[in-house]
Amino acid sequence: MVVKDELSKIGIQNAFVELGVADIQEEISDVQHNQIKSALLKSGLELMDDKKSVLVQKIKSVIIELVHYSEDPLRVNFSEYLSQKLNHNYTYLANLFSEAQGTTIEKFFIKHKIERVKELLAYNELNLTEISYLMHYSSVAHLSSQFKKITGLTPSHFKQLKDKRLAMLENV
Repeated sequence: MVVKDELSKIGIQNAFVELGVADIQEEISDVQHNQIKSALLKSGLELMDDKKSVLVQKIKSVIIELVHYSEDPLRVNFSEYLSQKLNHNYTYLANLFSEAQGTTIEKFFIKHKIERVKELLAYNELNLTEISYLMHYSSVAHLSSQFKKITGLTPSHFKQLKDKRLAMLENV
């Protein structure tokens, strides 16, 4: 909404805005470009007009959507899914992402999965087996191993620490 409002203030009416991407149908002047950039910065947003930066952001968006908002298991492997979704060769996407972010797509994906697992553990509504299934891990052991590698804690230790913090807050 912020992007659409800012574009409208500058006089750009025919823009399609969705999930952080604005597709502007008309030509814009350098002045309008700078106005957009300035207005977005004031709102805490960033104008990315470099095609590679936009593609890196799209990779991140696809991963975040997959991890945080999709419960359906992938029908194809992750690299193929990403390639199909973004219409680019996975090797190209992987190299571009690594160059821009200093980490691999796989590590970014795993970190987001573990963050989601931490959220699910904090909610205390699902047990580890259910979380493992929901997050499409092959086993609880695989999830636990990856969780420990990323956080330094086992999932159960993480959950115990959260429970202790809550108990301490209740005693204050």
